[in-house]
Amino acid sequence: MDHRIIIEPGRSEKNYWKDLWRYRELFYILSWRDVKVKYKQTVLGVVWAVLRPLLTMIVFTFVFGRMAGMGAQSTVPYAIIVFAGMLPWNFFSISLTECSNSLVGNTNLITKVYFPRMIIPASSVITSFIDFFISFAILILLFIVYGYMPPVEIIYMPLFWIFAFLASFGPGLYLTALNVKYRDFRYIIPFIVQFGLFISPVGFTTETMVQKIPSDWQWVYYLNPMVGVIDGFRWCIIKDTPNPMLHYPFYISLGVTLFLVWLSIYQFRKMEKNFADMI
Repeated sequence: MDHRIIIEPGRSEKNYWKDLWRYRELFYILSWRDVKVKYKQTVLGVVWAVLRPLLTMIVFTFVFGRMAGMGAQSTVPYAIIVFAGMLPWNFFSISLTECSNSLVGNTNLITKVYFPRMIIPASSVITSFIDFFISFAILILLFIVYGYMPPVEIIYMPLFWIFAFLASFGPGLYLTALNVKYRDFRYIIPFIVQFGLFISPVGFTTETMVQKIPSDWQWVYYLNPMVGVIDGFRWCIIKDTPNPMLHYPFYISLGVTLFLVWLSIYQFRKMEKNFADMI
């Protein structure tokens, strides 16, 4: 179906969400372009998407499982416990990095044609699912190596894929808008990712962490959206893990995630009309 673009004051505001659907083909094109560029212009290609989570898992397994003795607290191989946390964290870190730089990386496109700018960061997050599924294949390989059969709750994992997408898209959308105006954020984002890795339950479990936090302050720990995401992934993968959705702290993480998505969309829409001038 052909669409005519009518330029008049306020029209883009009224039809913004309709335009997102009308420009869905651009979304597909940008996503596919990002995939090709990401793996075509690297020496290792897909191998890098395998090495990064695998090496991180080995380091975390050695540090927390062997040196800290956390591996003795579970009958499930500690490498699988770590990798179950590594899956959503890698998706978050890659999505946040790619999304926050997406507008600056598409300067020529933004300054020349009209389309809803939210398509660009959204396509960057979707592209990160490629790395996620590659890492998921490594997890399946770990199941085979350790002779481990995941619980039936694994069928609920797509629910937490959506949660992980929202947890990544919200902050990424806000940061990419700020990055257009304040280019210093490209130096801040790697620090956020590195710091977040150590306060999220990747190398350790939430059960271990809350034992070390006074009960009156445990809610602060759940302000981290990735706590709910990682706990959900572990429940789907690790046997005898408590269902996080049956405990109210999980909904603190979910509530923070939804609030960040709403706030990011609101701020992005306020700043969007000036992107072409600022970039």
